[in-house]
Amino acid sequence: MDDKTGLPPSYSVVPEVSRWRRGKLRRSKTLRFLAIGCLAFIAYAQFRQLSSSSAASTNPDITAHGLSVKRLHEDLATCSKLRQKPQDPIGPGRDKNARYIDGHAPTLIKNATVWVGEPAKGTSAEDARKGKGYSWIKADVFMEHGLIKRVENSIALSSVADDTIVFEAHGRPLTTGIIDMHSHAGVGPLPELVGWEDSNEGGSDITPYVRSIDAMQPGDHQIQVIKSGGVTTSLILPGSANNMGGEAYVFKHAVGKPDGRNETSAEDMLADPDRNWRFMKMACGENPKRVYGKYGEHGPTSRMGESWEFRHAFEQASKYIHEQDDWCDAVAAVGVQNVKGYLPQEIRWESLAALLRGQVHLNVHCYTIPDLEAFIDHTNEFKFIIRAFHHAHQTYLVPEILKRAYGGTPPASALFADNMWYKAEAYIASEYAGKYLYDNGLTPIYVSDNPVTNAQHVLFEAAKGYKYGLPYHAALAAVTTAPAERLGFGQRLGKVKPGFDADIVVWDSDPLSVGAVPVQVWIDGTAQLKDPVELRKPAPELIVPDESLSEIVEEPVVMADVIFTGVAKVLLDDREPQGLAEDGKTYNVVVSEGKITCIGRCDTELQASAKSNIPIVELMNGHLTESFTALGSTLGLNGIDMEKDTDNGPNVNVFSRAEDGLLLDVKKLHVSYKYGVTKAISAPKFSSAGTHHGTSVGFLTGAVTALDNGAVFASDVGVHYTLDTPAKRGEGTPSLSAAVGALRRKLLEAAAANQSSAAATSTAEAYSEASFLKKVINGSLPLLITAHSADAIAAVLKIQSELYEATSGWAIRVVIIGGAESWLLAEELAEAKVGVVLAPLQSYANTWAERRALTGAPLTNGTAIDRLVDAGVVTAIGLEEDYIVRDLGLLAGIAYRNGGGRLTEKGALDLISGNVYKMLGLEKQPKADEGHFVVFEGSPLDIGSRVKAVGGGEFKGGVSVF
Repeated sequence: MDDKTGLPPSYSVVPEVSRWRRGKLRRSKTLRFLAIGCLAFIAYAQFRQLSSSSAASTNPDITAHGLSVKRLHEDLATCSKLRQKPQDPIGPGRDKNARYIDGHAPTLIKNATVWVGEPAKGTSAEDARKGKGYSWIKADVFMEHGLIKRVENSIALSSVADDTIVFEAHGRPLTTGIIDMHSHAGVGPLPELVGWEDSNEGGSDITPYVRSIDAMQPGDHQIQVIKSGGVTTSLILPGSANNMGGEAYVFKHAVGKPDGRNETSAEDMLADPDRNWRFMKMACGENPKRVYGKYGEHGPTSRMGESWEFRHAFEQASKYIHEQDDWCDAVAAVGVQNVKGYLPQEIRWESLAALLRGQVHLNVHCYTIPDLEAFIDHTNEFKFIIRAFHHAHQTYLVPEILKRAYGGTPPASALFADNMWYKAEAYIASEYAGKYLYDNGLTPIYVSDNPVTNAQHVLFEAAKGYKYGLPYHAALAAVTTAPAERLGFGQRLGKVKPGFDADIVVWDSDPLSVGAVPVQVWIDGTAQLKDPVELRKPAPELIVPDESLSEIVEEPVVMADVIFTGVAKVLLDDREPQGLAEDGKTYNVVVSEGKITCIGRCDTELQASAKSNIPIVELMNGHLTESFTALGSTLGLNGIDMEKDTDNGPNVNVFSRAEDGLLLDVKKLHVSYKYGVTKAISAPKFSSAGTHHGTSVGFLTGAVTALDNGAVFASDVGVHYTLDTPAKRGEGTPSLSAAVGALRRKLLEAAAANQSSAAATSTAEAYSEASFLKKVINGSLPLLITAHSADAIAAVLKIQSELYEATSGWAIRVVIIGGAESWLLAEELAEAKVGVVLAPLQSYANTWAERRALTGAPLTNGTAIDRLVDAGVVTAIGLEEDYIVRDLGLLAGIAYRNGGGRLTEKGALDLISGNVYKMLGLEKQPKADEGHFVVFEGSPLDIGSRVKAVGGGEFKGGVSVF
C-alpha cells in the first residue's frame, strides 16, 4: 500500500516499448484473455452438465433436463385424455343411476296412459318421421334405484319390494320429464336483482373459459317453479352478450334434502355426475356487437368483425392444439426422460381446444341468414360440430345451409313458438318455423330462454308448435327426445323405457292441451312435489292428432258475401241464433257486405245464395265469437321493439296522446288481425314495453292509416301512469314514494280545478295533462295504473279514497294493469270497483314487484285470476309483450280450463273482449253487428282451434276467409 494514497504500489513488469508495439501487445493480450474465458465457460458448463447428470443418476424423480418425472407422466396421461372422444352416457345396462341415493324406496305408478317417446318396434324411419307407430299405451311404470325398471301392463304388487310406494294414476297421461335446452335459471335468479345477475361475463367478448356452474344458485326459487311445470332437466347456459360466452351444464331440478338429495349444491344437480360431455355457448349477431363494439376503439361493431373474432379465437385454439399434439408425439417418440419441457397447458384456451377436439357440445345463439352461413363456414374451416342453433328464427328459410354443417348432422333449431318482433333479428320469423324445419328433415326444439319466458310453461311452446302445424309426436319430441339426443343423453332421458333415468311426469290432461298441469313429478324416481294442488278437471281426453293443422294458409281471401255452415256454438254478446240448421245440431251464419245478417236456419238466405253463387264454407265444430281486444301492449305504436326508428318512443318526462303516434299497417297488426284481434287499446309507453304514460287510443288493427273509416273508435280511452319500478326513472320522481306523491298532487290539483269557477278550457289546453286529469276526476275517463306490487296497488286505492273525500263523493274509475300481486287485495279491489288487467296472466315473480305472484297448481291453489274472479273483480287478460297477441284465445282457455268451473266459455272469452270495455266504461265498441267477429274451427280456447274467418271493419272490403 502507498502510505500517502492507500493504493497498491504501482510497478510495471513490461519494459518500455514504442507506441505501435504497445498497441499490438494489448490486442494480443486481450485475445488471449478471451480465449481463456471461453475455455473456462465451456469447462464450467460441462461441469454443470456432469453434475446434473450425476444428480439425475442419483435422483430418479428428475430428468436429465431437470424436469419432474412425476409431472411429465401426468402430462403424458393428459395426452391420452386429450385424444379421447366422449361417448354418450349409457342408459340400459345400468343397475343403478349414478345419481341414486341409497335408502330411497322404489315407486310403482299404476294405471297410467304412457307416451313412451318412440314408435313401436319394426316401424321404419320414414314411417316414424310421419308419426306412424307412435301411440299412448296403458301401462304401469316401476322405478327403482333411480331408474325405470319396468313398463308393463298390470305389474303385480307381489312382484315388487314391500316398501314400494304406489301411486295411482287413474288413467292420466304419463310422459318423461320435460327437457329445456335453453335456460338461465340459477345464474339469472328471480326476482331479477343486480346482485344476483351472473348470466354474462362482461370482461371480454371472448370468454370460452368461464363456466355457468360457478354462478349456479341452487336456492333460486324459480328452479322449483320450473319443476312444477314438469321440467326436470335444463341446459343452463351463459347469456348471449359475448361471441364466446363460456361453458354450460345440464342440471336436474332436484335440490337439497327437500327434493331427496343429500346436499344443496350445483354439482349435486348435474344430470351426469361422470361429466361425459362438456357444453358451450356462443352467440352471433346483434347482442355482442351492441355490447362490446365501440366505433374507433374496439370491436366487434359489425357481423364482419364478429366473424373475425370467432376465427381468431379458433385459430388460437388450433395453435394450442398443435403445440400439445407436437409435445405428445415427441414424448411417444423419445420418451419422458428426453423431452426438454412440459406439456403446453393454458386454461384460457383449454375449453375451446376441447371443442375443436370434439369433446364439447356447442350451442350457438344465431338468428339471421348471414350469421348462420358464416358460422356454418367456421365449422368447416375449423372442423367442429354444432349441436343446435338457438333462437334460430331464420333457420326455416335456409335448411340447405344448415345441411352444409361440418360433421354430417345438421344442427337442430332451438326456438320459441311465436316470440318474435323484439329486435330486428327476430322480425323475419314465422310461427310455422317448426313445421317448415321438420318438413325439410331438420329438428325443431322448443325452449324457454328463462327468464325471457317462463320455463314453467315451456311445454306450452311445444303445444303451440303443434297448433302451428308440427306433427303431434314431433311437438312432444321437441321438449323430450330431441333435446335429450342433442345433449348426448339419448340413452338416459326423453323416453319412458327400462334403463332410462326415472324422470317422470303424470299430467292432469293431455300434455299438449291448453292448461295441462302436472299431478306429480319424479326425478331419479323420487317424488318432487309435497302435497301438490290438483285442479278439478274432468277425466282427461287425449288429443287425436289433427293432420289438417299442417295445411297452412298464409294469406286470406276477402269475401264480401259468404255463408258458414257447421257452426256448433255461437258465443256473441247480444245475439242469439234463430233456430238450428237442417241437421238439428249446428247453425248457419250468413254474411252480407261484411256483416252478419243471419244466424240459425237461414233458409231464405241459403236459397238466395244458390242463385247468386255466394261461397259456402263448411266447418267442423265451428265457433262464432266476438273479435278480441288487445290491451296493455305497444301495438299500433311500435314495429320492432328494440329499433328506435320503428317505435313511438318512451314518454318518461312527457305526457302525450297515443293517437298522435299511431303506427299502422305493420307486421304486428297484420298478425293480430289474422288471429282475430281486430281491436287494440294502446297507450304510449313510459320507458319500456309493459309501462304506460299518457292517454290510450282505441283503434282497429286492420286499418292502413288513422284516416280510414272507423280506424280510431276511441281517441282518448283513459289516462295512464306507471307506478312500477320504472317509475323511479322520471324527472322529479327518484323514488316510488315520489311517483305516488306526484300522481296524488296532480289529481288533487285537477279536482280543485274542476270545482272552481274558472273560465272554460281553451282548445290548446284541452289536450294538456291537466285537462285529461279533470276528465278522470269527473268520471268521463278512467285512470289506468301500471303496477304489479300489492304495495303500489294499495297506494292507488288510498289515493282513490282521498279523492273521494276531497271531491265530496266523486268516485274516479280506476283500472290496474299488470297486477301480479293484485290477488292480495282482491276484496279491497272489488269493494272499490277497481278492474284488473292481468299482464301477464301467469306471472312468475320476474321482478321484485312481482315476488308474491301465484304460480298456480301444483304449487299454489289458484292464480291471481282465480282469486280476483272469486272476489267479484272485473278482470281482463292483457299483453305485457306484443307477440302474445297470437295467444289471447289460448290464455283465456287456460283461465277456463284451470278455473275449476269459475268461468263459462263465454265468460272466458269476455276476458279478452267484453270485460275490457266494461272496466273502462267504454260503451261504444265495434261489435259483431258492425262486422267484428271471428269464425273458428274448433273452440278458440283449445290448442287445436284454427281461425277460419275474421271480420274486422268495412275498410277491409269484407270478411277475410282462411
